[in-house]
Amino acid sequence: MSDPATPPRSLAEALRARDDASLAVLLRSRPDLITPVPTDLTQLATRAGTRASVVRALERLDRFVLQTAEALAVAGDPAAYDELLGLMAGDEGDPAVAVALPHALATLREQALVWGGDDLLRLVRTARELLAPSPQHPSPTGLGPTVQEATAGMSPGRIQELVAAAGLASTHDAVSAVASLTALFTDRTRMAELLAGAPEESREVLDRLVWGPPYGQVTADPAARLRWLLDRGLLLPTAPGTVVLPREVALHLRAGRAHRTTEPLPPSVQAAATHRPQVVDATAAGQAYTALSTVEELLKDWDEGGPTVLRAGGLSVRDLKRTAVALDVPEPVAAFWVELAYAAGLLAPDGEADERYAATPAYDEWLEQPAAERWARLAEAWLTATRTSGVVGGRDAKERTLSALGPGLDRSAAPEVRHRVLTLLAGLPEGASPSAESVLARLRWERPLRGPQRDDDLRSRLAGWTLTEAEMLGVTGRGALSAHGRALLGAHLTKGTDEALSGDQLPAHHHTPGAPLDSAGPGDKLPVHHHRPATEPAPLTPTEQATASATAARLLAPLLPEPLDQLLLQADLTAVAPGPLRRPLADTLGVLADVESKGGATVYRFTPASVRRALDAGRAASDLHAFLAEHSRTPVPQPLTYLIDDVARRHGHLRVGAASAYVRCDDDAMLNEILADKRAAGLRLRRLAPTVLAAQADPAALLEGLRAMGFAPAAESAEGDVLITRADAHRTPPRTAPAPVPDGPPTPDATLLAAAIRAIRAGDLASTTPRKTDPTAEANGGALPRTSSAETLATMQAAVLTGEALWIGYVNAEGAASQRVIAPVRVEGGFVTAYDHTADEVRTYPLHRITGVAELADD
Repeated sequence: MSDPATPPRSLAEALRARDDASLAVLLRSRPDLITPVPTDLTQLATRAGTRASVVRALERLDRFVLQTAEALAVAGDPAAYDELLGLMAGDEGDPAVAVALPHALATLREQALVWGGDDLLRLVRTARELLAPSPQHPSPTGLGPTVQEATAGMSPGRIQELVAAAGLASTHDAVSAVASLTALFTDRTRMAELLAGAPEESREVLDRLVWGPPYGQVTADPAARLRWLLDRGLLLPTAPGTVVLPREVALHLRAGRAHRTTEPLPPSVQAAATHRPQVVDATAAGQAYTALSTVEELLKDWDEGGPTVLRAGGLSVRDLKRTAVALDVPEPVAAFWVELAYAAGLLAPDGEADERYAATPAYDEWLEQPAAERWARLAEAWLTATRTSGVVGGRDAKERTLSALGPGLDRSAAPEVRHRVLTLLAGLPEGASPSAESVLARLRWERPLRGPQRDDDLRSRLAGWTLTEAEMLGVTGRGALSAHGRALLGAHLTKGTDEALSGDQLPAHHHTPGAPLDSAGPGDKLPVHHHRPATEPAPLTPTEQATASATAARLLAPLLPEPLDQLLLQADLTAVAPGPLRRPLADTLGVLADVESKGGATVYRFTPASVRRALDAGRAASDLHAFLAEHSRTPVPQPLTYLIDDVARRHGHLRVGAASAYVRCDDDAMLNEILADKRAAGLRLRRLAPTVLAAQADPAALLEGLRAMGFAPAAESAEGDVLITRADAHRTPPRTAPAPVPDGPPTPDATLLAAAIRAIRAGDLASTTPRKTDPTAEANGGALPRTSSAETLATMQAAVLTGEALWIGYVNAEGAASQRVIAPVRVEGGFVTAYDHTADEVRTYPLHRITGVAELADD
């Protein structure tokens, strides 16, 4: 094992020096490193340096930690802490940076992106390659290559000319000449004297390149202002017609800063308005009730079978428009409600030959729950779903239109963004609604690599959708987080506002890459905000989320209106429900009447078609009269009584059954009337008997056609019985809600972390334990020697007598090879029983699976 006082020579040695708690933090923050579990710490270090893993780690850094990594990418390798501090704070110094930098550096070490002591800081090579400048990928810091890198292909004579033009003594070789020029550019006093003699036009060129991009174009015969810079090495050629500002020169002009603006603290979330908490909760509760009503209305409309499933999956554009019209909402809002019901497991494809969307059995169970619990189920499904309705109507990677309920709507970052946005709202005072711009600015600071530069700023779009959807769902009211919305996030949230510390402005200069240096460049002012960081609780586990949802439901329940069992009947064949109705009353009234308007009170209208619908569902006229008398606060109006009796008298007088289809009626005069009606021509009816007509249409079409002509036919079975139809008859088989698509491997729990660390430590012990030198091992490149069966058996038996530990190579039944340190206890029957230091337990191994054995070196 390495001496703890000796600086680590590699990332593997740095990881080896960590304790288990530190390794657990690393594996929890970068779960891809244990998928699968590495065999030892060397393999863990190798995996931590792979491009895919480093990119994932960089994407999860906040702006200041990322700026720290970028500064290390342009610093020396290794770099001292003071050099890093100078790059971050500049020559003038910045107290806020000095305070925040140790924490940022600790984060990079924790993430295994930086290793080594403060005097030898090393950025992982892959991270340096991703963040360091190159002509193809300019550095985020806007710095170009060093003098040494830029002059790598330059002739020694040309380098000597640059040294002489800069006023330096000539040297005997190009290496010392480049070192002399670098020393000049890094000396603040001497550089100030050199630039003091620069023409004003040349200084303007430097000012346009100083903050990057550092590359510019020149002609074959550069202007005098460019020639002055080229002659002294302040601009160096990189390709025909292209020059670059060396890193050392840019850092002098920047006063030592790697970034134009450092942001050590996050921007605060500003309150746009403040409302009384009671008003917020009441508004949110009203929205929650509307959300429940909307989902019920949607699925009730699809009770008899919803829209057809497209061949590729999802709703057609036409069906989405029809759904939006039925719900009286815009199409994007309709897509949200459809996706929410799907995420909650309330609707799904029915799986039949002519596949359609329909309610699931879970919908019926959901309807029986109290209103607050129904809302909590919707809110929890929304908070954890990765399916994102906001992308409906967009295009996928193959330029195919994304449809509601279709594939391709999962966005793995959605749950994290929703949780983070609501957490930021919870940090405001109660009743305060945030400024959307400040929320987006905060999110961009927290994940800058997932900001405008990547995925067309998907994270910001998700945040905007979250604010809108939370209001529609009733998690927020008037833009502020409600009490039940706060409970939905968990009781561990702390309230408070971010405290602003200071603000200033620095000039910003922009230069288009490759633009002619003779053109003018604009300048503007960019604000810098410093704020105290807020506590950021992690998302809840499924068990914690269920508990939080139950708490939210308890807080919401008193705010929702109590269901009523009475309604107001009016003489114009309408009924007014002054509030939500109890389930049996609402279900029956929904069949007997049509909804005419919605709002605080719902208006229903009775029509011949709606009454016939109730009769078709098996209700008799007497049942309808009794139902209305029982639930009406006012006497049943006479017009409504007449309407029910009139429709009931004619209902079922005509009977329609299946031959291909037929009409049966005891009144042959009525059949004559049907045959004489021109509207019946499309049904192609002919008389088979005085009381029977045959039709060349299916029974459903025949029923609709006769009803359109003003008759009230009833369907009958093959036995002649009237068929009773129910609106809620069609349900899908039991379905599970769509599972969220995780953003990479899930965060391991404590049990998995402990087991993984134990396995990694054990494997590392086996691979690093010193062994006695052996000629066969030396010939094998230092690998485990391959011993014969007789040698293996003899060594094992000797170790049993002496009690010594051995190092073995072992191949299990699946063919996986591993190295282990064991202390043999017994050898018999072709097996060795030993205490396995790698697994920390007694195990038995077949001798024929041991590939080789070696004694451990004496400590």
